Amino acid sequence: MDPEVRVLRAAGGFGRARRLLAVASWLPCVALGLALGSEPLLTALPAHHCRPDPALLPPALRALRGPALLDASVPRLGPARSPSPCLLLRYPEPEPALRARPNGTGPCTRGWHYVLPAAGLLRSPVTQWNLVCEDGWKVPLEQTSHLLGWLLGCVILGMGCDRFGRRAVFVASLVLATGLGAGEALAASFPALLALRLLHGGALAGASLTLYVARLELCDPPHRLVFSMGAGLFSGVGTLLLPGLALLAQDWRLLQGLSTLATGLLLLFWGYPALFPESPCWLLATGQLARARKILWHLAEASGVDPENSPEEESSLATGNAPARRKARVLEEERPHPFVCTSSCPLMSTELDILSAGSPPPQHHCILELLHTHVTWRNGLILGFSSLVGGGIRASFLRRLSPHEAVFYGPYFLVATLEMAATIFLLLTVDRWGRRLTLLLGTLLMGLASLLLLAGAQFLPGWTVLSLSVLGLVASQAVSTLSSLFAAEIFPTVIRGAGLGLVLGAGFLGQAAAPLANMHGRRGFFLQHVVFASFAILALLCVLLLPESRGRGLPHSLQDADRLRRSPLLRGHPRQDHLPLLPPSHCRTQTQLV
Repeated sequence: MDPEVRVLRAAGGFGRARRLLAVASWLPCVALGLALGSEPLLTALPAHHCRPDPALLPPALRALRGPALLDASVPRLGPARSPSPCLLLRYPEPEPALRARPNGTGPCTRGWHYVLPAAGLLRSPVTQWNLVCEDGWKVPLEQTSHLLGWLLGCVILGMGCDRFGRRAVFVASLVLATGLGAGEALAASFPALLALRLLHGGALAGASLTLYVARLELCDPPHRLVFSMGAGLFSGVGTLLLPGLALLAQDWRLLQGLSTLATGLLLLFWGYPALFPESPCWLLATGQLARARKILWHLAEASGVDPENSPEEESSLATGNAPARRKARVLEEERPHPFVCTSSCPLMSTELDILSAGSPPPQHHCILELLHTHVTWRNGLILGFSSLVGGGIRASFLRRLSPHEAVFYGPYFLVATLEMAATIFLLLTVDRWGRRLTLLLGTLLMGLASLLLLAGAQFLPGWTVLSLSVLGLVASQAVSTLSSLFAAEIFPTVIRGAGLGLVLGAGFLGQAAAPLANMHGRRGFFLQHVVFASFAILALLCVLLLPESRGRGLPHSLQDADRLRRSPLLRGHPRQDHLPLLPPSHCRTQTQLV
């Protein structure tokens, strides 16, 4: 058994203290879900039309009021005869009233009339700065900016998470998110809002990432999935609560202020080390044993474990007695799981002393060291590609669910519910079937639904298109969520934050493809659908190269991560388990030839 594992077992394993900390980490996800789900509400486009301008009418029509003035000023479009959102009627030079007929159209001159509330808000950035018609491209620009902030936050603060620790980056991210959120609520212009949304998204990404990594490192293998998916469900609860909060606030500034208040409350409570201690796994992996000893001792006492008590066989294991070591190994194999502690625990001080013997000073690693690994870089690349496809292809299914811009609540609640359904699906299947097989199934369903919609959407009945869109949304959300969990389990502790940040950043990059296409009036939507459907088929083949991380301990070093090898998809061939892509003898032969 690794020395780090023995030390963690000495502190009570996944005992009462760690369980309470893991459960407590679910509550911040509600506030983070509120912040992440605010984007659709802030950028919801209400039904609108130009305000009538009597100065453009002939003198005989300027006395009109109400619907008559609207009919004389704004052209009607479509079978429903709805007012044009961006045009006003133009009339020729003054003529007798009986012969006054419009001879063209022009842009709005006196602003717009909006059908409110939109997404529960009587005032939003769209209505405040008139981000419609000629300025409608600014809405997808703001959406892209916010997603770019999440991408940069995942990458940059993920690296900081490995350098400065999980707790330090989490607290710093909450401080930044609180300040930037308050500034966002007070933004005086659209460019200021654009910059603040970028920075605010980065701060929220840092808090979400560090919370995810710290929770994962608290749990033992049998509980990692349950607590990770539980956090996803709490985030979905926050997303579902947001429209009700918008109905109460009715102003986007007040809504943003309430979201910032929730972030500030997180800082007030989770800023204390008792609710969010530094990760012992990270401290042990980076050689900070003095801090690790203090935290582990506190966790052991809080779990009702006395670290000073030690059975003879475990003490002998620590001091190197070979017969006792063999006996302890037999006893260990009979235990239900290496992280489950029995009535007595090993001597933590002895284990820490052995771990610190001959250890170098605290050492931090850079994500660029991933390039020198044999298989870890490939695993990360595959999972990043899967996250990119899962995030990018989602827009193809969303457009089938909400073809009309004015519809908001139906698609919003349907998407939030489907995301929670995907989380429950993973909760029920991943530990039963394994990470790789479930990811393979999700990628297959996602690609199949996308190809069917791409090839036959015009010929299929409406209920079939709706069913395929729902299936594709659930599968794409499952692929994105499972790719994140998979990446956190295969990246070593020393670069787990940066590695997971790259995978999550790839997902946000894929999501940014939809607003970028909207900037050009959705003219590139079909090409985007074709590209991501092709990527889904390629991702299906790449997933076969991944190892299986179910039931395995988290790797601590780059060498530990490189030992994760491919295993058979099914359980019928145990002799071929953990086989590398090339036999070691072949690798040695190639090295000698070089």
